[in-house]
Amino acid sequence: MVDWIAFTQAHIERDLDLFRGRTGQFLFISSASVYQRPVQHYLITESTPLANPYWQYARDKIACEERLMRAYREEAFPVTIVRPSLTYGETQITLAVNSWAKSYTAVDRMRQGRKVIVPGDGSSLWVITHNTDFAKGLVGLLGNAQAIGNAFHITSDEVMTWDQFYNLAGAAAGVEPQLVHIPTDLIGACLPDKLGSLKGDKATSVVFDNSKIKRYVPGYRATVPFAEGIRRTLAWFDADPARRQIDSDANAAWDKLIAAYEQGAGAAVKAFRG
Repeated sequence: MVDWIAFTQAHIERDLDLFRGRTGQFLFISSASVYQRPVQHYLITESTPLANPYWQYARDKIACEERLMRAYREEAFPVTIVRPSLTYGETQITLAVNSWAKSYTAVDRMRQGRKVIVPGDGSSLWVITHNTDFAKGLVGLLGNAQAIGNAFHITSDEVMTWDQFYNLAGAAAGVEPQLVHIPTDLIGACLPDKLGSLKGDKATSVVFDNSKIKRYVPGYRATVPFAEGIRRTLAWFDADPARRQIDSDANAAWDKLIAAYEQGAGAAVKAFRG
């Protein structure tokens, strides 16, 4: 069985009670955000330490993994751990600063000529994986006895900067996006709910080594580049106006943050120029 909805150790204790002795393989969907932050080496492998002091979500996933691996060692519970990174499909526009529930919001801003926020200077490296590519690796692990007791991340090998991702999203939307680069710490200070997912995940450069999933699932290869995938996503949103929902609260917060940042930056430049 595949567990997509366990997020805390309490959920795992429930699952152990439910599935102990009743399943030949328990695939736990964890997260690549469990890996060490701040990163000590740009290339992430499954042996990279698990430690994320910035994001409670990631720490809870680490606790889930540790409990499951203890069950594997002590009672041969047949766990396989899967760690997706940022994954998207037709219904989700994945950008570093966006509304998760109403992800068309960032593209709507682009199409209106309004500025969109990129953390840092936009040059940090990131990986975004199409869900059809993730599925290839996941299906290859199902029923794979050699995968039991192992952890895998499944990501694309396409690595780009956040500026590149934003510009490709803009191109798919038919516009040139107006990017404003704001330091991650400032975003987090003004919008605390964003700090964990940025400093604990998306604002740091990461490159994933997919050698392990390719060894266990021969032939695995991600084939959907972001430029193509985001065109599919925008086509889905554009096919039905009801899908293009806007997060007005997020819009207001972003406008306020952009205005404050630009005002502060302008004042600083003025002060230094005398």
